[in-house]
Amino acid sequence: MLYTIAIILVILWLLGLVTSYTLGGFVHILLVIAIIVVLIKLIRGEKIL
Repeated sequence: MLYTIAIILVILWLLGLVTSYTLGGFVHILLVIAIIVVLIKLIRGEKIL
């Protein structure tokens, strides 16, 4: 589930970079949160998928 959300956020983030359209930075904040959660899971040794 987390992996799917992270991929969707990355796609939305890239789309925002290409089209110069962002939701007031909302997508960027969610992307940063998703990356932090994934890093925490990696550090703890938990499976991501």
